[in-house]
Amino acid sequence: MQAISSILVIIKAENDQGLALKRAKLIAGVSKSHLHLLICERKHEHGAQLQALRALLEEEGLSVSAEQAWHENPWQTAIAVQQAQGCGLVIKQHLPDNPFKRALLTPDDWKLLRYCPCPVLMVKTDTPWTGGKILAAVDVGNADLEHRTLHAGIVSHGFEIARLADGELHVISAHPSAMLSAADPAFQLRETIEARYREACKAFQNEYGISDAQLHIEEGPADALIPKVSHELGAVVTVIGTVARTGFSGALMGNTAEVVLDALDSDVLVLKPEDIIGHLEDLVAQR
Repeated sequence: MQAISSILVIIKAENDQGLALKRAKLIAGVSKSHLHLLICERKHEHGAQLQALRALLEEEGLSVSAEQAWHENPWQTAIAVQQAQGCGLVIKQHLPDNPFKRALLTPDDWKLLRYCPCPVLMVKTDTPWTGGKILAAVDVGNADLEHRTLHAGIVSHGFEIARLADGELHVISAHPSAMLSAADPAFQLRETIEARYREACKAFQNEYGISDAQLHIEEGPADALIPKVSHELGAVVTVIGTVARTGFSGALMGNTAEVVLDALDSDVLVLKPEDIIGHLEDLVAQR
């Protein structure tokens, strides 16, 4: 996060000092990033409000710009502005969606997580980050280059947030249940599966000083275990990756980041693999 030069902050017209802006001010205060404020609305009637807010933040020593824009819907608006401004992080407050509505329509925040080419921080609480626990969720069972690169990014961002907030980094990875019929003997016993997963995390532990007590390897589905461990730790931020799955399979299965978004008690930072970021940037350029 130290390398992010510009942050897009999505704010609501009726709540210009909301949670997203508070988190953005915290990060910008440490990283010296520029803040670009965005109101996603068709009617251009908030110019005076934006300028007043910009002036207030500049008095606090922050570098700020602001605009109101609209491109078909809120998530496309956010992505269009993020690309135009070259922002390396998007910050938005997330409110839980109605479960019935979510079953019929893909929520805008899910679409933002899927299609935004840069990391997205969904702010859910006003709990201070200072001195808190940061949970980085990885899937070390997938050991291909794409996943290893994504895992490194997740743990690295988690470490940076922990350093920024003088907090403590924890890492979680869910593993499958043992199967006696598994071809690999290591997957026939729970203990050997856990040992293999712990071994896969050694590089993270050594690089970032993560003790065994800060490493949580548990059996079960990730979308259930991540909220469980986050809640038990009282984590203030959960860092997770997404493969940006789209199409019919995505509609049926969803991404773990989307599924756990409403279940988590903490803020959520969502990252993507580099090749997906490049693909999404190409898609945005074609619009």
